[in-house]
Amino acid sequence: MDVHELDRILLAGAAVLLVAIIAVRLSGRLGLPSLLIYLGMGLVLGESVLGIQFEDAELAHALGFAALVIILTEGGLTTRWNEVRPVMPLGVVMATVGVAVSVGVVASVAHFLLGMDWQLAVLIGAVTSPTDAAAVFAVLRRVPIRPRLRGALEAESGLNDAPTVLLVTLVSTGEIGEKGLLHFGGLVLYELVIGALFGFVVGWLSVGLLRRVALSSAGLYPLAIMSLAAISYAGGTVLLHVSGFAAVYVTSLIIGRAELPHRVATRSFVDGLAWLAQIGLFVMLGLLASPGRITLNDVLAALVIGIAVTMVGRFAAVWISLSGFRVPWREQTFIAWAGLRGAVPIVLATIPLAEKVPQAARIFDIVFVLVIVFTLLQGPSLPWLARRLGVLDDQASHEVDIDVAPLESLHADVLQVRIPSESRLAGVEISELRLPKGVSVSLVVRGMAAFVPERRTVLRANDDILVVAPSHLREQTLRRLRAVSRGGRLAGWFGEHGQENSS
Repeated sequence: MDVHELDRILLAGAAVLLVAIIAVRLSGRLGLPSLLIYLGMGLVLGESVLGIQFEDAELAHALGFAALVIILTEGGLTTRWNEVRPVMPLGVVMATVGVAVSVGVVASVAHFLLGMDWQLAVLIGAVTSPTDAAAVFAVLRRVPIRPRLRGALEAESGLNDAPTVLLVTLVSTGEIGEKGLLHFGGLVLYELVIGALFGFVVGWLSVGLLRRVALSSAGLYPLAIMSLAAISYAGGTVLLHVSGFAAVYVTSLIIGRAELPHRVATRSFVDGLAWLAQIGLFVMLGLLASPGRITLNDVLAALVIGIAVTMVGRFAAVWISLSGFRVPWREQTFIAWAGLRGAVPIVLATIPLAEKVPQAARIFDIVFVLVIVFTLLQGPSLPWLARRLGVLDDQASHEVDIDVAPLESLHADVLQVRIPSESRLAGVEISELRLPKGVSVSLVVRGMAAFVPERRTVLRANDDILVVAPSHLREQTLRRLRAVSRGGRLAGWFGEHGQENSS
């Protein structure tokens, strides 16, 4: 590859990326999931329209897994641990038992109704059963549902990649037929448990390292965190032969719950990187698809499989998985319908392609059509369904964004607090915050002006305030600020949930 060819590739890549970024706004106005636009861009660039040839399934498989690592890292960092922790057992059951139920239902439909042999039927069941982390994180962050539901769906989507990747790989290589289901069950248990434990250890060590090493630039923190996430994924797969996806998700959860310096800047960087991964992933998968190869039978099969996995397999999986938990039927219904498919099923469909499984191309085509049709059906309907079922969280818009920067010489932290329009911090006087002794509000930024506040200064929506807190009082200060943001100036006096008294 000479320099001129590289320049042409950079020009084309930058142009595609810029169009994709602009398309995010367009998808929001049209109410369409952005992944459909990206897949469409890949189709336009591909052999059927502009003629770009891309048929390397092994490369697509490798790049797809790399993109999923970035997406899971972003999801773990931005997931609220206090929401995920209580429902983690529920998420684990849905990611294992629920996946098994869905695979069984879809495989049976594919075999008995569509006449597929059992290998093909189990493959298509395994490929279509997991929910997609990118789709779930992107859609649910825009729908203010109850924390319990959001936590359960995010935990499930972060963990269900591991068993399905293993199942698709073993079926594609024929190993599951040789070693049996008992061996497969043991492998899934080993990969999930040891992978999660490895991720926990890496996350715990990472937090300790980042707290003790004062980096010279804020931009180095997100780079360090992405490096640690990559170590968690690759270390789990290479050293222990466990699920790197489970490891990287748990590592990201541990890092995300820690109060590290420059959290907002780090999350913004990782969010942008996750967008880049999603854009590249969907465009690449669109390039890999071949519309001219898709027949009417493939479309009909996609509709049948889609109905089976969405309306039968998913609801059965949720009902069986949640039978041991006290989850109301309204929440079960929403969880079942919110099991979004996106890039993950298409990426999984590249595994049998790479292994040259007979009729693997048909599996890819069916899954490609299924994802487009049912993403278009499910994604836009979630806000309406959440309202109808009454599972919206009325206080979701009251949260504040808090960034942390260290003052090493003073053993203190500067907390940068952004007050959103719905926060109950708006209208509260500085004195009414009742922050711990030794903590002070040092600056208020309002519009284009900044000033040092007095005790009677009233905070307003969209203000930015800088709070200086000794390091040992940081957690207490954060809890107090979030309590007032939700409960107002009287937070803590009447026992509101999640609030506490402070001196």
